[in-house]
Amino acid sequence: MMSQIETIVTEVKKAQTTARNQVERALAKAEQITEYHALLSLTAERALQRADDIDLAIARGESVGKLAGVPFVVKDNYLAFGAPTTAASKMLENFDAPLQATVVEKLEAEGAICIGKSNLDAFAHGGSTENSYFGVTHNAIDESRVAGGSSGGSAVVTALDVVPFALGTDTGGSIRQPASFNGVYGIKPTYGTASRYGVVAMASSTDTMGCFAKSAEDVALVMSIMAGRDERDMTTLPDFFDSTVSAQPGRRIGVIKEMLDDGVDRDVVSVTRQYIDRLVAAGHSVTEVSMSIIKYALAMYYVIVPAEISSNLARYDGVRYGHRAENAKTLAELYGRSRSEGFVTENKRRIMVGSYVLSSGFFDAYYLQAQKARTLLIQAYNELFDQYDFLLTPTAPTPAFAIGENANDPVKMYLADAMTVPPSLAGLPAVNVPAGMSSNGLPIGVQIIGPAQSDAVILSLAGQLDQVDGGTR
Repeated sequence: MMSQIETIVTEVKKAQTTARNQVERALAKAEQITEYHALLSLTAERALQRADDIDLAIARGESVGKLAGVPFVVKDNYLAFGAPTTAASKMLENFDAPLQATVVEKLEAEGAICIGKSNLDAFAHGGSTENSYFGVTHNAIDESRVAGGSSGGSAVVTALDVVPFALGTDTGGSIRQPASFNGVYGIKPTYGTASRYGVVAMASSTDTMGCFAKSAEDVALVMSIMAGRDERDMTTLPDFFDSTVSAQPGRRIGVIKEMLDDGVDRDVVSVTRQYIDRLVAAGHSVTEVSMSIIKYALAMYYVIVPAEISSNLARYDGVRYGHRAENAKTLAELYGRSRSEGFVTENKRRIMVGSYVLSSGFFDAYYLQAQKARTLLIQAYNELFDQYDFLLTPTAPTPAFAIGENANDPVKMYLADAMTVPPSLAGLPAVNVPAGMSSNGLPIGVQIIGPAQSDAVILSLAGQLDQVDGGTR
């Protein structure tokens, strides 16, 4: 059976539908779900023009791409034409991109059509999409709960069938956690798989470009197009992504027992164990493994990442571009007031932490030690991958929590990333797989982690299990 994207492309190419029809349907659906506040802007005029161009090319018998006529949404920290790129911040509220992100260009070259830009935590700082300057995004299943973050808007538009796929960024769980909260697939690829060029930077050593979709097959197709070296991003890898690869039966899978300990929601543990039973029934070998250093990963992350954030956000000074405070009398006042007005509280918190750990008196005590610990974490993963093909954990310790529940407790909010942060620090690929529902009807996901550059294989594994038992979505 063809996936959602494959079906659209086939029908568009055979003139059973048109690209314009697909775009109009997506735009109409977007207008119907405004109460979720998942989208910050629509790029209707440009999208319809691109759709007409594709339909004309097909009528002329010309070749069109692998995603011809497929509408999609980009997280609003990707530079893209047709609407401002705000990063959900006051700082960039009116910023019109002079270029498009490399991955957006690649997708458009294959005929995909961007119809809008999705909400996020401002500058991608957060795990709930409550930190957006423009307001909170609501969960696709239960509007009283958070969408997850920071890519909450993209997860919601995918879950609500506005578009077949949406782009997100994942630094410490910003695709996987909202994918879990909304019951869709979401991948954090191997670090360097897809170009970061043209995406508002958060933390340069962990930022990755990924996507959401309703099936593992569609995620793999989109990622195969996004992947590859970019001379404008020297961290990109040569294209290794083969969407046709297949995970063979009888794989060795390790379940990290520290991720199922006390503090993890009972429904999450139950659904994870049910998923493990399905893996065993499908012929895979599943063993519980220990990774004691993983309990320190969150502490490493919230030293290293704020340090990189403070450096990356230093460029927003009210002078070159972005928000500029009015009536400042000195340059120092211009800097201070522009940054104070342009950043939300979580941005300021991370800037302050990052500046502190990078300061001359504390660099060795905090930042350097965190980087050394990060190396030990990478070594621990490598040792496990000598014995196991993949690792498995829940994606998040709880289902989606209520809007406002953790808003005033940053430590509790950061703990929501406990499962997703470790693979990010190690640069490993990890995919959220919708695994089941909680007792009160909220989606729960599991996270399959693989060695570097095994992205397509972990997606194949996830997709095969759905094909065997029909999935749980």
